[in-house]
Amino acid sequence: MTDDRLPAEHLSPLATLVDEVLAGVGYEMAAATDAIDGAVPGYGGLFDPGTTSAEVRHALERLLASGIARPPVPEPADGAFVLYVDGSSRGNPGPAGAGAVIVDADGTDLARLGRPVGSRTGNNTAEYAALHLGLSELVTRYEPTRLEVRIDSMAVIRDVWGGDDPTEPGVEGYSEAVATALSSVPDHRYTHLVDSDPNPADALATVGADIAAFGSA
Repeated sequence: MTDDRLPAEHLSPLATLVDEVLAGVGYEMAAATDAIDGAVPGYGGLFDPGTTSAEVRHALERLLASGIARPPVPEPADGAFVLYVDGSSRGNPGPAGAGAVIVDADGTDLARLGRPVGSRTGNNTAEYAALHLGLSELVTRYEPTRLEVRIDSMAVIRDVWGGDDPTEPGVEGYSEAVATALSSVPDHRYTHLVDSDPNPADALATVGADIAAFGSA
């Protein structure tokens, strides 16, 4: 297991291995899936229905044993960033994923992040995990001076920026970690996204939920 893996809820052994690979590449979803697909024998891949769970597991174990590295960190325009975040839970609770996209002041995507959160996880927890994911990677890679978080969860907004207590049991750890990360950003604010607003983190959260469903049936 990599040292910088973020905490997760309950995941199957197969989904846990995928999460470890994701951690090794800084939760860059495309880099992780490309590496996994390249390690699967033949023409299969992580989401190929013709690839067995055993083939995926062996590919993951080989990747982790051989060592994987984070991709190069792109240079931002300046110290201002936009962070899109989203969580997804099927069944609420059910398989859940988190997604985050880091964008610089010029509108360039610097990171497209995703991960499984848990196999029996509620949507609010997934939303907290998405914000935690994005902030953790942002402050690890850069020194942000201004940040706009674009998010659709009013529960998270009321907690993080409104001073309310978390409304869902078990998210206190995420809430505290988010507060710690934001304390290092001198100027931060949120924009509430409504359903009609585009959110590039949504698709990444959906892939994370797909991974969380591995072996959970």
